[in-house]
Amino acid sequence: MPIHSEFDTIAALRGALRDHKVSALEVAESALQAIEANASLNAFLQVDPQLTLDQARAADALLSSGQAPALAGIPIAHKDVFVTRGWRTTAASKMLDGYVSPFDATVVARLQQAGAVSLGKLNCDEFAMGSGNENSAFGPARNPWNPDTVPGGSSGGSAAAVAAGLVQAATGTDTGGSVRQPAALCGVSGIKPTYGTVSRFGMVAFGSSLDQAGPIARNALDLVELLDPMSGFDERDSTSLQSCDGAANQAGRIRNEFDAAAAQHKAAGARPLEGLRIGVPEEFFNEGLADNVAQAVENALKTCESLGARRVGISLPRTRLSIPAYYVIAPAEASSNLSRYDGVRYGHRAQTYTDLADMTSRSRAEGFGPEVRRRILVGTYVLCHGYYDAYYLQAQRVRRMIANDFQQAFAGQCDVIMGPVTPTVAKRIGDNREDPTADWLADIYTLGVSLAGLPAMSIPCGFSADASPLPIGLQIIGNYFREGQLLAIADSFQQATDWHQRKPEQK
Repeated sequence: MPIHSEFDTIAALRGALRDHKVSALEVAESALQAIEANASLNAFLQVDPQLTLDQARAADALLSSGQAPALAGIPIAHKDVFVTRGWRTTAASKMLDGYVSPFDATVVARLQQAGAVSLGKLNCDEFAMGSGNENSAFGPARNPWNPDTVPGGSSGGSAAAVAAGLVQAATGTDTGGSVRQPAALCGVSGIKPTYGTVSRFGMVAFGSSLDQAGPIARNALDLVELLDPMSGFDERDSTSLQSCDGAANQAGRIRNEFDAAAAQHKAAGARPLEGLRIGVPEEFFNEGLADNVAQAVENALKTCESLGARRVGISLPRTRLSIPAYYVIAPAEASSNLSRYDGVRYGHRAQTYTDLADMTSRSRAEGFGPEVRRRILVGTYVLCHGYYDAYYLQAQRVRRMIANDFQQAFAGQCDVIMGPVTPTVAKRIGDNREDPTADWLADIYTLGVSLAGLPAMSIPCGFSADASPLPIGLQIIGNYFREGQLLAIADSFQQATDWHQRKPEQK
């Protein structure tokens, strides 16, 4: 078991590092050993001990000087869609096999400036397209609770690495649920902030109007530790927000909001969520929801009520429309973003071809996996002349209506919305091989949030009653720029429960 797994939170590990009870180098070395021992999980696509240990030594120097930043010596890892100097960035695709970026993504740079020590690059669905991490060109990552099941996607390697205790926290990206869903299936915590809160600069693009970076960690307190330095305006990202809700979008905002809300909850004593109105959408509890997931979420809602919250029934009537709307908009944007990989300027180039058109065709056929090709074809089709108005433009209209449904709920009915993250627990690897679109249905509870650009998170709330119990997640959705509120609610819930403290067997 790696040294950092002995500490419940990043704050506890930070205290041990600053008191010199353990060194950053010792933490990094033990984590690298654990990664090697758990290689069968396939959570990591690249580990470079020399790069990691150099960062650990630099962290120890800062700790010795007394000028260490907040995350000095804390072991993390990055989803392989964030470009990194020194490390390969493949987006889990043969199209980018061997690529090493000359610069760091903003998320990577900011966490490095905060002192975090990177252990490597994490597995994911190819170009972040998938819900199970089965679409990786380098094989699927596996769920530490049961290696025969998926860890969720597309940030499956990130969630698996955190759940297995290989890292303290990890970065992920959420386009249609790809932070929340793997967090739920692996029994850890993850948050997708408001669109534009975290810079997309240096993130390999999938759906530009949907992609948003977010952290995955064991608990809400650790999510605050990562999300706060990750956030803030970035002039290099045209979608980055310079201000939000009247306040500057800068590092420190989320920490301040969390601290204020947490202090209010603490002052309330035994009923920290007193006065909180929780909206429960009737559309989230339909015939497609597994009984064990429904029961775990119901128990979580009762826990929140015991902490002082009040349940309010609400309706999000266009929930079902989120699937067709998303799977028109996201593939259309993917088709545009991935058109640059033509074998001329970017990405893999075929070895044999007859002319330029043949080279491009062969390069894409060899470099892209089946799911990526499928979405490019769908996206190109809906953007074609004669179909643009019928499909893409109509999907954008539905997207606005979905966002309006959420705003109507927040306007006077509730403060936050809670419900399931996924309809079922983790499925077995290969279960949907005969129907490649079946995974799309697993995102029904997360897609609307992404289309609306709202913040949302997943926290553990129970386990299935199977012989090999699998985790179940509770989704908490907030209004724009309410990340601090969500994290404080999650922290109050986690102080009253122990689901987030349960761990799979470790090597």
